[in-house]
Amino acid sequence: MSTPAPPAKDAVALATRGLSKAFGSLAVARDIEINLPVGARYALIGPNGAGKTTLINLMTGMLAPNAGQIFLAGDDITTLGPQERVRRGLARTFQINTLFAGLNALEAVTLAVAERRRIAGKFWRGVGSHSETIEEAYEILRRLRLGDSCYQTTRELPYGRQRLLEIALALATKPKVLLLDEPAAGVPQEESGEVFEAVASLADDLTLLFIEHDMHVVFRFASHIIVLVGGAIFTEGSPAEIAADPGVREVYLGKRKHG
Repeated sequence: MSTPAPPAKDAVALATRGLSKAFGSLAVARDIEINLPVGARYALIGPNGAGKTTLINLMTGMLAPNAGQIFLAGDDITTLGPQERVRRGLARTFQINTLFAGLNALEAVTLAVAERRRIAGKFWRGVGSHSETIEEAYEILRRLRLGDSCYQTTRELPYGRQRLLEIALALATKPKVLLLDEPAAGVPQEESGEVFEAVASLADDLTLLFIEHDMHVVFRFASHIIVLVGGAIFTEGSPAEIAADPGVREVYLGKRKHG
């Protein structure tokens, strides 16, 4: 078997080639090849147990693959750890809220920006001398429509706004590629639209791949959809192509439970 060619530099923001992972006899990722163009708005869907979060974990270095490669802007990052991938521009959010409940939104994002700038250790001792860091944090919050909530503690924010704050913390790393693992999970329906409206307004050159179970949201915000079944790509295409695919309807869209 010939080795798949790596993506051309500058043509693809994030790519995988032959990516595979197994736990014993259980294959959770099988020969996955994905190409995310710069500025893409891609959705990753599939039934429960399809391997969606596993794929995100492989891309971000939380799991090591048994085979295959991962490329960021054409560079092979397969053996790099999660923090080095973040430094190179690959960030993610998680399904489970892990925010600091006692900090307000501006403090949390400012601390994340300070960490990226490698001044977090001395930041609080001289907060007045770090106005640029605070201004950058506020601008991230404003972009995500959280400017009016910047002095509210995390525990005081409605859950939808907490999820937006998670995205703000990821943006504080200045990513080129952002992976969103169910950004609206657990958010009341009346708030989920706010989350995705804010996501849709992010910079055009930021590449997004998001996992989402709500098909109305997927078809509204994704330009391209990848369907994962049993750890392998079942099909992919535009929202119109996916909606019209009878195979997709059978394995996923016709089912009530999503993963």
